[in-house]
Amino acid sequence: MASTLGVKHRLILGASVLIGLVTLYWILMETGALSTLTNKQALREWVGQLGVWGPLTIIAMMIAAIVMSPIPSGPIAMVAGAIYGPLWGTVYVVLGAEAGALLAFGIARLLGYEVIHRWSRIRPMLDWLGKERSQTGLMLVVFASRLVPFISFDAVSYAAGLTPLAFWRFLIATLAGVVPTAYLIVMFGEVLITADSRGLTVALILLSGITLLPLLAKLVWALHRKRRTSSN
Repeated sequence: MASTLGVKHRLILGASVLIGLVTLYWILMETGALSTLTNKQALREWVGQLGVWGPLTIIAMMIAAIVMSPIPSGPIAMVAGAIYGPLWGTVYVVLGAEAGALLAFGIARLLGYEVIHRWSRIRPMLDWLGKERSQTGLMLVVFASRLVPFISFDAVSYAAGLTPLAFWRFLIATLAGVVPTAYLIVMFGEVLITADSRGLTVALILLSGITLLPLLAKLVWALHRKRRTSSN
């Protein structure tokens, strides 16, 4: 009886969250705010006029962009860099991205984890993912995904919430991955804002390569050591 009641409460909560997100997205579309969020130049002018409320707006928009997938977070990060510079722009973007990721993770964990765990075919995989070595592997997957701007930040956050990955592990992996990526996007914010679509794509590819270099170097070094050990 209690478990049935708990499931009903989760369904009601899930439906409420979904309705709230859809309603908010509809309001953004109807008021024209969504078109401003996707227009880098217009967004820069608008945030620049907010004064001391600008940083809080950047953080709030980043949270909304992570929780609601259709809202792009890239233009927000670029505008933050163009207005507030590399240091504070990165701080605001990281705060918003981290908070949004944790919120998306929490929503998925609260509303979807137990439902998935009830499936007998998936339960063994979830049990395996809950082991210590698998937890470390999941952290590396989350960390690596944060280094590539083309991989959906919000999709990874929601998907991670459906796995047994511990909350603190997700927090650390996301923070470690989002800081370098956010810094590079924010640092080149001015250039990225004025770039056309082709130039923007090239720039994002280069940023992905730069952020992934340490991870690739570590992988190559590990393989090299493994070969030397096996040869000896």
